[in-house]
Amino acid sequence: MGELYVGLMSGTSVDCIDAVLVDFSEENSPRPHILATLGHPIPGALRDAILALCAPGPSELDRAGQLDSQLGRLFAEATLALLERAGITPEQVTAIGSHGQTVRHRPPGTVAHPFTMQLGDPNTIATLSGIATVADFRRRDMALGGQGAPLMPAFHRAAFATAENDRAVVNIGGMANITELRADGGIRGYDTGPGNALLDYWIGLHRSQPFDRDGAWAASGRANPELLNRLMADPYFSAPPPKSTGREAFNATWLERACEGLELAPADVQATLAEVTAASIADAVRSFANGGELLICGGGARNSDLMQRLQRRLPTWSIASTGDYGIEADWLEAVGFAWLARQTMRGLPGNCPGVTGAARETVLGGIYPA
Repeated sequence: MGELYVGLMSGTSVDCIDAVLVDFSEENSPRPHILATLGHPIPGALRDAILALCAPGPSELDRAGQLDSQLGRLFAEATLALLERAGITPEQVTAIGSHGQTVRHRPPGTVAHPFTMQLGDPNTIATLSGIATVADFRRRDMALGGQGAPLMPAFHRAAFATAENDRAVVNIGGMANITELRADGGIRGYDTGPGNALLDYWIGLHRSQPFDRDGAWAASGRANPELLNRLMADPYFSAPPPKSTGREAFNATWLERACEGLELAPADVQATLAEVTAASIADAVRSFANGGELLICGGGARNSDLMQRLQRRLPTWSIASTGDYGIEADWLEAVGFAWLARQTMRGLPGNCPGVTGAARETVLGGIYPA
């Protein structure tokens, strides 16, 4: 068996743990080979605890400590279930790359002492899985003055860059981010703003559904121009990169304030939120280049209404899933953290200073032996 790594990712949507088993043994291939995948469920009570901790509240330290332990066990459980599905033993795996669950992200420019916090104790993961675990990827970049996000651009460059034309890779998870891959080798990336998080929140509030399948509910409504203008007036959208964001900025309170004084049908609010996601992504793409190939990954790639809104705003761009380029959209980020773990185990840098604003390239994360 080849050079095997596990990648674990739980994003701002908090819908499940994405777990992938990846083979990196083909040195001449720009893309790793996915051997197995697993969407491991996050119990409802645990998801509620995660979302509650994303905003300030009482007993945060106690809640965070317990959640760190619980998530470490859940990530280990996901790893072992993945390996059982693949028929692979822990001894055959070099390392796990675990992003952890972000519960607070305060990058430079938002607080006097920037920090980021991902939960899911890597000591627990390594002990229960029997596999060395690489985790805490973001804080070394922040120690060097960077945003600590986004972290996927270095992997996107390794997997998708081409000298033939400009490409942009856009991940639409709870938040959305872009990686600009210039044909001349230049690279830039940043968070564009909300992705699915507010769409999921709004349909959950009004229809008790976890997400808007295919964007059908958004497609049934009409975007409200005044609400769209209010939301797009947020200074984050016009701020220059490097920049990163999360639920700290784009949340229910943010939406409710913008809706004040307006009489809006719930479906129209959903349509407006879809337009905010599409407009903020499209503005970022247009600021990069006038045309090229746009590769979409994350849960938003399966939202046909959102894809149509993007295509209408970007008529000169060819838009496709990263699956059409060799790595399925649902698993790209988890594969990326397997790749980052491999970089760390090899003593190689995993950040892009031109993306995050860090002072220099650096090895990311810590290694927790089994």
